Amino acid sequence: MARMPPASKTEKATINTIARLAGVSKKTVSRVLNHSPLVRDDTREKVLALMREHDYAPDPQARGLAFRHSFLIGLVFDNPTAQYIVNMQYGVLDALAGTGFELVVHPSDSRRSDYVEGVRQFVRRQRLYGVILVPRVSEDASLSQMLIEEQCRYVRIASIELDEPSRRLHTHDRRACIEAAHYVQSLGHRHVGLITGPKRYRSAIERGEGFKQGLAERGIELAPNLEYEGGYTFESGVAGADALLAQIPRPTAIFAANDEMAAGIYKAALRRGLTVPGDVSVIGYDDSPLAAQLWPALTTVRLPVREVGRKAAELLLAEFQNRPALPVSIRPNLVVRDSCQPPRAS
Repeated sequence: MARMPPASKTEKATINTIARLAGVSKKTVSRVLNHSPLVRDDTREKVLALMREHDYAPDPQARGLAFRHSFLIGLVFDNPTAQYIVNMQYGVLDALAGTGFELVVHPSDSRRSDYVEGVRQFVRRQRLYGVILVPRVSEDASLSQMLIEEQCRYVRIASIELDEPSRRLHTHDRRACIEAAHYVQSLGHRHVGLITGPKRYRSAIERGEGFKQGLAERGIELAPNLEYEGGYTFESGVAGADALLAQIPRPTAIFAANDEMAAGIYKAALRRGLTVPGDVSVIGYDDSPLAAQLWPALTTVRLPVREVGRKAAELLLAEFQNRPALPVSIRPNLVVRDSCQPPRAS
């Protein structure tokens, strides 16, 4: 039988090319790509070596057609904090490394009446294997119902327990903010301010209510005029701090529901000739890179966002990898740095 010619160096290698050069079937190459235990070790090594030699990278869409399911994972979000989304993507990519799956992202505006339909079209166009839903879209029951109708797997990241255990990752935002409030009280602060996130975010409700609950547990009632609804942005942090620091007496400590708003407090304080933490102690939430870069370094609640993304992707792939899909909990913790101290004596 005549020997088949090698692939041309200018020819783009395909799965058929690799199968021909390895002397195996296309199905065997597919099994190697999907880490099947049904392939002999020597055959696997031969196929992998040829893939490296010919720079072969399988097309996720083409693999999806061959295997009747896609090798694409979607990340759907409506979140104003860019660093949060970047860290989330890194975590998902950590979990996808070596699996053959790829990540596609879909930013959306959950205030639009047609946003659920937009996600539906995204799922259909990309033929997604599954979707990871990030707060706030993860909190929307109409979105998860649509994914069920489309028979698309999903995982919801949320501050409370939503959905079935195999479809949720719980971040315990309320408990972490109770801890932050206890810390503020332990320093001696009793006149305290709060900048929440937008109330349409469940995370904003959980963080704000958790902080107030923690103060109440220590005998402190948050005055209504010392609570400000921010937008999870630096600018809303500045505006919120301006409003709170204009009060008489002004708060000696302010908790912001994310680090970007906490950074806004620094700017507002500086413009009034106030120091952090001398005149006002500040606590944030997330422990983004910004927290350690501020001066003084920001005391904040650490939510390991990259780990959240990784765990969510692992949960989504559990069925594909023949693992049990168990509910996941991520518990944030308080990171004490230099932005808090006991209040100055009157």
